[in-house]
Amino acid sequence: MCLAVPSKIIKIKGEWAIVKSGNHSHRANLALIKNAKIGDYVLVNNDMALNKVAKKDALKILNLINTCTKKA
Repeated sequence: MCLAVPSKIIKIKGEWAIVKSGNHSHRANLALIKNAKIGDYVLVNNDMALNKVAKKDALKILNLINTCTKKA
């Protein structure tokens, strides 16, 4: 099963961004995202940013993921 995880854009170069989620950062393609900016949160799956997410919602999701993984 794959999970799209909210990640914060920290750097943009062309259609690619460096995104950070927790302590992990990696590249994500921004081809599907209009007007992406540094500081935006996006849902990322398989190195593809799928959609923008409001900061409040992204932080809620990340908190939920962290809570669930600590219990596992």
